[in-house]
Amino acid sequence: MRRTRSLAQVLLIATIAGCAPGAKADLILTGARVWTGDSTNTAAEAIAIRGERIVAVGTSEDMDQYAGAETRRIELQGRFISPGFIDDHTHFGQAGALLLGVNLLDVADEAGLLRRVREANDRLPPDAWMLGGEWGAYEAWAQGSTGRDGTTARDGGFSPTRGMIDSITSDRPVLLNKWDRSTYLANAKALEFGGVTCATEGVECVGGEFTGRLTPAAAQQVRQVVPAKSLEQRIAEAEVAMAQLRSFGVTTIHDNTSAEQLEVYEEIQRRGNLTMRVYARPTLDRWRELVDSGMTMGTGDDWIRIGGLKGFVDGIMGNSSAYFYEPYLTSGEHGQWRDMMYPPGNMETLLLGADSAGFWPQVHAIGDHAIDTLLGMFERVMAANGPKERRFRVIHTQVIRGPEVAERMARMGVIAEVQPYHAIDDMRWMEERIGERARWAYAFKTLQDAGVLLMFGSDWPGTNAAWYTADPIQGMYAAVTRQTLDGQPEGGWFPEERVDLETALRAYTVNNAWGAGEEAYKGRIAPGYLADLAVWDADPFQSSPSELTNRHVVLTIAGGKIVFEAP
Repeated sequence: MRRTRSLAQVLLIATIAGCAPGAKADLILTGARVWTGDSTNTAAEAIAIRGERIVAVGTSEDMDQYAGAETRRIELQGRFISPGFIDDHTHFGQAGALLLGVNLLDVADEAGLLRRVREANDRLPPDAWMLGGEWGAYEAWAQGSTGRDGTTARDGGFSPTRGMIDSITSDRPVLLNKWDRSTYLANAKALEFGGVTCATEGVECVGGEFTGRLTPAAAQQVRQVVPAKSLEQRIAEAEVAMAQLRSFGVTTIHDNTSAEQLEVYEEIQRRGNLTMRVYARPTLDRWRELVDSGMTMGTGDDWIRIGGLKGFVDGIMGNSSAYFYEPYLTSGEHGQWRDMMYPPGNMETLLLGADSAGFWPQVHAIGDHAIDTLLGMFERVMAANGPKERRFRVIHTQVIRGPEVAERMARMGVIAEVQPYHAIDDMRWMEERIGERARWAYAFKTLQDAGVLLMFGSDWPGTNAAWYTADPIQGMYAAVTRQTLDGQPEGGWFPEERVDLETALRAYTVNNAWGAGEEAYKGRIAPGYLADLAVWDADPFQSSPSELTNRHVVLTIAGGKIVFEAP
């Protein structure tokens, strides 16, 4: 990473030298309020761009010297410009599959099922299976519920049959599942390909006819014949996912990236169609494999580079598997440790190895016991390997035990990689499950006040129990209001953990660049920095926090090119 930063500094100096007066800009933006991300000089009104870099920031008159015959000039009429948003946590491949395929997370009736399946059938390539869906995730706990309004813990009763979808999917095999993976639904084509009969265990039949409902074991027999997705289908999924990110002003993602997904990014880049930068995070257990193949943290270029390595300590709140000291009120269980925690000592061994090889571990920990356990391992790794530059992250940092945990993280220099939209979605069942401990859920202000760096992102598209938007503006709304999108509960959910808009915007830009070691050329608006910008329809600082739900991006620039322009 040290070598990468040196190269970035050389490029920055060369860029500034090459953009002295006389060198003309390709694009000039004027008449805006420019939030630069620089705490000593946060406002300007115009930006000049040449190639992939910013060459000047200042007044509209300052830009005249950079205007040439070929320069495009856009007058923004008082709109607001921020650095392009950096999302600290995406599952891009899953998001693309949901967007191109079928998303049933909020579906719990026949009409909704028919509409979504029909739309997906029209989008998917002719030879592709329709898979997943996760129906009913918001049936038991209503979408938009605060958890305090009597809408929680309803029984999820929607149980679809193949008769609902056979007629609209006669040429395509379909295998859908309920959000908790307790039940699957196969259409006639999938049942035929899977070779199941009414005598197959776990296959439901009535009067000798398939209902289409399968147990997980029976569904596995059908899954065995599902062909691998073609590269072209995975690229098509990526294209629709990139289009959504462009419309939200997202110019970089910190993505949990498999080897297969990295291949997709590289092919899209080869074709010249990549419109976001990728900080790719392989899993922590691959650190030695990466080193043996000659890859270190920072390997790559400004568009795709290898970042920190992702580990897992515990489960998730969505299925009550995050690990707590005290048991869940609903299940009596404490949660579950993830596979990397076994055999005992394995996670610490992985952390020691990755740290010694120069990687920055970034580890998922959600429950209070899991977070404390991870911090203990981080401390022992730091002691064993000695002082060096580290930017370790606790991914999610969802439920801390109290302010002393935030203070411990600050002393260690550990980053909180959080996703604020979680707070306004998960509140629908959080207090039901962990009671008073919910006071320390998503404790953004407590972490900030202790001196912990906050990084914001989305966890897009979510889990099998929840859908999370990739729109950073809605994420900021969640952080500054702690209310559902329709403004509930009044005053916010544990409002003492709200942060201000400046903090939220920095957490989506400046802080995320720093957390990736890219602060010398990304995350701010300054000469020499990458020209990654988001133009908002209006200045969010000129209205109340609740008005953030009305703000949107009208122009996205990545690498100096306009990649999204609202009609």
